[in-house]
Amino acid sequence: MREIQTKIGDHFIQMNCETKNLNNTFLKNFHSYIGAENQQPDLVIKINDGYGVSFTDYEVEITKQQDKIFYRRADYIIEVDLEFRMASISVYDELALKHALMNLYSSFIVYHNWGLLIHSSCAIENSKTHIFAGQSGAGKSTAAKLSYPRQLLSDEATLVKITPEGVSVFNSPFRSELGADRYEGNIELASIQILYQALQNKRIRLAKSDSFLHLMNKVFFWPHSQEETKAIMSLLTMLVKNVPVYELHFQKNNTFWELIS
Repeated sequence: MREIQTKIGDHFIQMNCETKNLNNTFLKNFHSYIGAENQQPDLVIKINDGYGVSFTDYEVEITKQQDKIFYRRADYIIEVDLEFRMASISVYDELALKHALMNLYSSFIVYHNWGLLIHSSCAIENSKTHIFAGQSGAGKSTAAKLSYPRQLLSDEATLVKITPEGVSVFNSPFRSELGADRYEGNIELASIQILYQALQNKRIRLAKSDSFLHLMNKVFFWPHSQEETKAIMSLLTMLVKNVPVYELHFQKNNTFWELIS
């Protein structure tokens, strides 16, 4: 068994990997974290392989049985207690493990009313962060790569802490192409860009209502109750109240940063 103690956002996570067939390349993005003496993990996860079939679609079946919640997809199953403290994940392959951990952690932070995992990339500029979101193929990964040498906090799933006092971003281990460098702490979120590839650069600020609608389908989440859906709506409302959202029409070069910096 391989034990990984890591920190995601503010949370101390312990993963016990009882896997034989996974090479755990994805888990290299989860940097080691040693908690204070007698500090208990916020979430303990047991990981097994040998479940299901290869990826077929994103459809997740959610059921609740007594004191457990189950998230089932063709290539993974998650079992977690109602307080999101103890979980087990069984997966088919590494892609399934990545998606299962994103599913579990997204549900965990919504349950604790902490924040959201948003389908996007995010870069640091002048000690503040800027998110790039959009439909599939809009250019999230392209914007991330074109942002070099700015440091990236995500290239696929941005970890956003949302409070009435402000919104900030933590380094995300949930990566697609670009590995996660070690980065401690969180940074204020200054803006969100909804991406559109274009022949000329242009940035248009959106009304809060339009911002809310644009971001609704960018959240990684699989709700199993009306209470969870209400929690997401509340967090999104707080997000667009505190952070300006723009349409960013951009050329495939780094000149779009001139509109943001």
